[in-house]
Amino acid sequence: MNTKIFIFLIILSLFEISHPSVPNAETVPIQAGAVNLRILETTDIHASLVNYDYYQTKIDNRIGLVKTATLIRRARKEVPNSLLFDDGDHLKGNPLGEYLARIRGLHKGRIHPVYRAFNSLNYDAVAIGNHEFNYGLAFLNTAIKGANMPVLNANVYSVKKKKPYFTPYVILKRKVVDQNGETQNLNIGVIAFMPTQIMKWDKANLEGKVIAKPIVETAKEFIPLLKTKGADIIIALAHTGISYEPYNTDSENAVYYLTKIPGIDVILAGHSHNIFPGPAYGNSPNTNIKTGQINGKPVVMAGAFGSRLGIIDLTIKKRDGKWKVVKGIAETRPIANDLGKSLVKRDKRLFHLVNPEHQETVDFINKLGL
Repeated sequence: MNTKIFIFLIILSLFEISHPSVPNAETVPIQAGAVNLRILETTDIHASLVNYDYYQTKIDNRIGLVKTATLIRRARKEVPNSLLFDDGDHLKGNPLGEYLARIRGLHKGRIHPVYRAFNSLNYDAVAIGNHEFNYGLAFLNTAIKGANMPVLNANVYSVKKKKPYFTPYVILKRKVVDQNGETQNLNIGVIAFMPTQIMKWDKANLEGKVIAKPIVETAKEFIPLLKTKGADIIIALAHTGISYEPYNTDSENAVYYLTKIPGIDVILAGHSHNIFPGPAYGNSPNTNIKTGQINGKPVVMAGAFGSRLGIIDLTIKKRDGKWKVVKGIAETRPIANDLGKSLVKRDKRLFHLVNPEHQETVDFINKLGL
């Protein structure tokens, strides 16, 4: 062998001994079995399907599910695994909702445009909010028949049957892709709550038919049940706001106390039309507005009228054979800036789907000369 080549090989072998090879970064195993799961929330839509102000009869780019839908599609494309929920108060709140309930009505076989929109966007489950009762139980029961996804509430009970009036919870069985590209099976428990004040606000519609049980006590009753039925993680659709006042059984805004319940992993909040995480909660106890956590649990509240999309990004990993949330970060994304300038285009597909009822409402207002 050539002397120079021999010396080179010796030097090379000595270098490899003193500098062991490091695998390419792309080949280093990433958290084995860890799953990234994005949770998306709309809340308090109040029948604002279109970016339109019926009172001033003009376009309003600060509202409308047809705008939020663009954010939904974009947020889904960014991740391999996602779920979409609505947190309630979606049927009433503007002239379109009033026209459909009090003038045109819901005839057999016709799907309310709110649920038609939810079906089109493939919501995984939705909560019933307090304003869903404003048109009476008969209207609500007819409307939710058009929903292709579970419509949930756990703390409103039938007086006659002495059990939850609606489906209290669901366990969604989903196949997800972990960080290694492997398929995993995940059982996601979803449960919903609303304020007990419905018995005062809608007394004429509800008295003698249903009762409302306290939010936190109901959660403590059901969460262990969801665990025994195989829920790997639990998401609370909490149509209730965030208050740090001492809790009592009639507390209207109970999110803070729901975060203290073992077994609840994620809370989607609503009802109060506020934004969380947001500066309004900056000095609140046990609250981190940078990560969107209260008592260490991710919480999001996406304003109202479709003005924002709530997003919680979870990292879930198996420990001792059980899935655990090891990280959760919340944020909201707006459809318009603070000056009302639109940040996203209207979703053409969804607008086309809900435009017939929108146009009916506009025509009806015009006939009234309003």
